Amino acid sequence: MSRIAEAFETLRREGRRGFVPFVTTGDPDVMTTRALVVELARAGATVVELGVPFSDPVADGPTIQRASERALREGAGIKEALYVVADARRETQVPVVLFSYFNPLMQYGAERLARDASLAGIDGILVTDLVPEESADFNATLARRRLDQIFLAAPTTSDARLRRIAERASGFVYAVSRAGVTGARADLSDEAERLVARVRQVTDLPVAVGFGISTREQVRDTWRYADAAVVSEIEKHAASPDLVARVGAFARALL
Repeated sequence: MSRIAEAFETLRREGRRGFVPFVTTGDPDVMTTRALVVELARAGATVVELGVPFSDPVADGPTIQRASERALREGAGIKEALYVVADARRETQVPVVLFSYFNPLMQYGAERLARDASLAGIDGILVTDLVPEESADFNATLARRRLDQIFLAAPTTSDARLRRIAERASGFVYAVSRAGVTGARADLSDEAERLVARVRQVTDLPVAVGFGISTREQVRDTWRYADAAVVSEIEKHAASPDLVARVGAFARALL
């Protein structure tokens, strides 16, 4: 059983729901990212999503776009993400999912990535723009290294594609709360709850809901129907000299 599966099994056994924070590698710098991974694990993260900065993050809203821009100026990329996790493994065994677009992963090389990610202690990879119909080779490459592949499902995803996702996915399914790009919203759409119900019809995998969750109330509401809530709220603390402590406090306040 993978670390991701174990984490969600523990939640299920204890009757709890999960918290999945997202951070971008290199924002504001690589060593702070490493410290954030450890602090978020201590704060109770079920899984940490670690973003690989990309120059054209078309699925992301302004917050993550700005984070990628700052990280790219720091020279961060896949190698730095691998370093962050490998070094953080000295202090935590929290499951980590690499969150990326396909372009930088293919430039790095699929076989090389799977090998290096496994050695670094990464547990899974989510590729935002890789659909299940085109993922067979990449999926098999990850499976050989016992890496989970996390897929996105959106309210617009057809039932046929949900079934394909169920065939390929492992770890958990990431349900997008609404159509559009990432970013905080005052209200979450009822579409998310309907989508989770549809996902549960085709797979027993845990379902995490993200895109737009930024408050304790939204986390609690998401927990009514999903196994975990995905949250990204690092930027508001970016200028703070005690960024890591503030992010840790924010995470604890959500739980």
